[in-house]
Amino acid sequence: MSKKIKQIFIAGLLVAIPIGLTLYVLVFLIGIMDDLLRIIPRRIHPDAILGFHVPGLGIIFVVVLIFAAGLMMKSYLGNRIVQIGEAVFHRIPIIRGIYDGTKQVMERMFVHNNRSFKKTVLVEFPRAGVFTLGFVTGPAHRWIGAAAGRPCTNVFVPTTPNPTSGYLLAIPDEELREIDMAVEEALTYIVSCGLVQASSLEMKPRGTAAGQKTY
Repeated sequence: MSKKIKQIFIAGLLVAIPIGLTLYVLVFLIGIMDDLLRIIPRRIHPDAILGFHVPGLGIIFVVVLIFAAGLMMKSYLGNRIVQIGEAVFHRIPIIRGIYDGTKQVMERMFVHNNRSFKKTVLVEFPRAGVFTLGFVTGPAHRWIGAAAGRPCTNVFVPTTPNPTSGYLLAIPDEELREIDMAVEEALTYIVSCGLVQASSLEMKPRGTAAGQKTY
């Protein structure tokens, strides 16, 4: 009887935890977007007009803001306003770096229609003899290669179980090992802390480097 109760409890965990975490993330994101409504003057705030708070209005507000920004960018006046704003940002050292980096990432993802992660590789990190999964994002800056004395490749090494944070490493091409593992499979493997094994995990010969411009 105790064994059956344990099995039922584990089965419940397998259902409840993924659903619970998904709902938690959704509620968290909705809460952040609803907080943006604070910039609306009180007299025309939806809560003041309706007399009560409606969760999720922030999502509609964000969508409208994004659409309005897109319309503004299509006009000459809107373009000039953005250019003036960018000129102001570029005069502030810290803000300039954040703005330029974010803009380049967004342009690379949506305008150029490129995949952020090009392939999965195995790298020695955080020390020699210990391996972790990383994702090739492109060739390293030429100044990095010149300082290192050899071509390098940018590799993003995500943290576990939260792959949205991690480390950007510039690794010499010959030290990278390609893995026959799709990016989606690798992300699942990382998020699950290695509990979900990918069937296609297969190391290629050491001489095959990710930096050989196969991406």
